[in-house]
Amino acid sequence: MKPKNAPEISYDVIVVGAGAAGIMAAITAARQGSKVLLLEKLSKIAAKLKATGGGRCNLTNTLSNEDFMARFGRNGRFMTPALNALDHKKLISFFTDIGVKCHAPDGYRVFPISHSSVSIITALEEEMNRLGITLLCNTRIENLEHDSIKIIGASTAEQIYHSTHVIIATGGLGYPQLGAEGDGFTIASHVGHKITDLYPAMMPLRTKESWVANCRADTISKVEIKIDLPKANKIRLKGDLIFTQNGIRGPVVLDAAREINPFLSKYGEVPLLLNLTKGLNEEQIRSHIKKEIDKNPEQSVLTHMMTLLPESVCRTLCTLSEADPDKGFNRLEGIQRDRLIKLLAWTPLTVIGHDGFKMAMITRGGVSLKEISPDTMESKILRGLYFCGEVMDLDGPCGGYNLQWSFASGYVAGQLSSSK
Repeated sequence: MKPKNAPEISYDVIVVGAGAAGIMAAITAARQGSKVLLLEKLSKIAAKLKATGGGRCNLTNTLSNEDFMARFGRNGRFMTPALNALDHKKLISFFTDIGVKCHAPDGYRVFPISHSSVSIITALEEEMNRLGITLLCNTRIENLEHDSIKIIGASTAEQIYHSTHVIIATGGLGYPQLGAEGDGFTIASHVGHKITDLYPAMMPLRTKESWVANCRADTISKVEIKIDLPKANKIRLKGDLIFTQNGIRGPVVLDAAREINPFLSKYGEVPLLLNLTKGLNEEQIRSHIKKEIDKNPEQSVLTHMMTLLPESVCRTLCTLSEADPDKGFNRLEGIQRDRLIKLLAWTPLTVIGHDGFKMAMITRGGVSLKEISPDTMESKILRGLYFCGEVMDLDGPCGGYNLQWSFASGYVAGQLSSSK
């Protein structure tokens, strides 16, 4: 319903949400000559982009499109047209063209050379100003205006903005302190779109076991996590892990959380198995310890174990296996040695909770991809309505995946919406 006495303003394209996806959509549309309105409910644009990567702004990575999509799981193929249109090389070129040089210091993750998200945001703002994009902050869209077949605009509590193309780029529910409230899910559902189940993802996890608090001193590198459930036996993740006062965090945990949390919601707790020894199996661990014993037969179990893991973790695993860390390995009872080796190969841990969306970097779930065209990002339900970025049911691990997807999907939405 049109608010009383409200003036009407028309644009070729309206973009709702001034994050990475929305800004890219607005710039792309404006470059094709469209009159663009970009609406942001916060007082400043790109709040989440500013915080990403600890402020260093990991924009993308150097994987091939095939490998990139595979990391998103079963929905990854949906990205094919978007990545063909704007892959990591084209994204780097885009930023170079607007004055931000990028590099991949580790050959994989791509950052601005400044390693500061401020340089990215400043360049995007300057490009929007150059293109004459109208930006309205502190403006919250409440409804989409339509005739049941096609979009005719979007409205706030006080104003209707008319357009035959509206792009929803409102993000998910992660980091509510940066403005995430799930607005786009509400807006999309009101016009008939299905919203899949929503879960917090990319976040620390809490465990049932209290011994983790004894192992907080060190980062464990190259840890492998597998979910010890029949339905998840193919899910394996690798990366650095840190034990906390009440659980686990670190890059591998951030990636694992997006897989674990749906199971946690269903079962209440999720059993994990952690390989803390850089992929060594039981036989390899026995062989490693035997070599250490041959070199130093009088040294303790603890000393031999510390060639694999930090002392705090070694002492904890000894306690769990009821093995005396100060004894020689061969002086332990056979059952103690076997338990210790098994724990070194696969350490069980049980996830029982997390801190919700307030600690989640991204959202798992969103507007159903079955109702969106991958070639255009246009709704299959309402003509002229488009989606891009995290509001859609597509999320990836940490390492530039989600930002690349946001920019690529925004590029496609802005490009094709403005050409009709």
